[in-house]
Amino acid sequence: MSETKVKTKVDLVIAQAEEVVTCIGDSMEDIGVITNTWIAMKDDKIVGVGSEEEIKRQFEFDSASLIDAAGKVVVPGFVDSHTHLVFHGTRVEEYAAKLTGKPERLEQLAITTGPNRTIELTRNTPAEELFQQSKKRMLTMLEYGITTVESKSGYGLTTDSEIKILEVSRRLGEETPLDVINTFLGAHGIPENLTKEEYVDIIINEMIPRVAERKLAEFCDVWCDEGYFTAEESERILKAGLKYGMKPKIHADAYSYIGGSDLAAEMKMVSIDHLNYTPVEAMKKLAEAKVTAVLMPALDFAVGHKRPFEARQMLDLGVEIALATDLCPASYTQSMQFVIQLACRLYKFSVEEAIKAATAGGAKALNLDDRGVIQEGKLADLQIWDVPTYKHVAYELGVNVVETVIKSGEIVVNRKA
Repeated sequence: MSETKVKTKVDLVIAQAEEVVTCIGDSMEDIGVITNTWIAMKDDKIVGVGSEEEIKRQFEFDSASLIDAAGKVVVPGFVDSHTHLVFHGTRVEEYAAKLTGKPERLEQLAITTGPNRTIELTRNTPAEELFQQSKKRMLTMLEYGITTVESKSGYGLTTDSEIKILEVSRRLGEETPLDVINTFLGAHGIPENLTKEEYVDIIINEMIPRVAERKLAEFCDVWCDEGYFTAEESERILKAGLKYGMKPKIHADAYSYIGGSDLAAEMKMVSIDHLNYTPVEAMKKLAEAKVTAVLMPALDFAVGHKRPFEARQMLDLGVEIALATDLCPASYTQSMQFVIQLACRLYKFSVEEAIKAATAGGAKALNLDDRGVIQEGKLADLQIWDVPTYKHVAYELGVNVVETVIKSGEIVVNRKA
């Protein structure tokens, strides 16, 4: 008499999905679309992906929650690998004045502008107020399908205020459904009361040790560009971070090419972000070193960047690419869907490349191998789109196609209800 195999009990099942975009494949174009698919989840993991027959044969889900996804699309949760999430206020008056192209309107405001305005506001804002403002932004991001978000400091530029920002970020990860990955970016600018040499010394000998002591950041970042930090200074800062266990990232080539992308390849950094002025030879080095390039079309769009990145060239050279919102006062978007639309229309991404860059690419840019794809054993971070095919995410402009968001196996957004 043959033994009857005991079926595994599961907690949540997505049934009859029209399309499941697994984001598994050897190329950026290959996003592994499968049809008429069921997905089974137990605890916080995906345990089964297959046909109705396969899932019913392997799993017992009489007591599981069932989501009918007939006619809908399932995609991995977006992984937003570059944000400056924690800041106070906005720069809306400055933004509105700049839209006119008339500098006199900006002068009439008689206020500090640019990053210094945000630094001024953020330094003087209590942690609780920063938390509440940032939480509201994060929950909006969740509604738009983002389930993991990187949060950079950098709007403090003093040891205490940088630590305050990172502590707020950590609390956001503890008290909201999203996973928050912290990055220390003390080298986001130079305080007006210090020379650059004095500030680099503070970053290396004071900020980094204190951030590390509190275990507040997984990554160390630096802005390597004209008027900010040289490649040599960036290397010193990032090697100091490495000494304390913080993996290196870099803002580079946003407004000039001064060697930041070469340094990223040489140090085999986790990611390099911006890349508007990156030359072809440096792109080839990044591809060989497998450094993920994080591109942010919403920032280029918002600031009217004079030299948008050469995304098509990077893709063709085999550079690993992620898309990110760069949520900050200069790029105030909480929608990765909007970022995908800009990447496709303005920078010649295919829809497939853009989706993969916003999911699996984002995970690579954060050194995470447990998410960004739909596969057995991976984290059950999923979104269900109320559209008949995934291509609608680039086609339906200015709308939110997300109906349901699942984070770590739990339904956290249900816009159908």
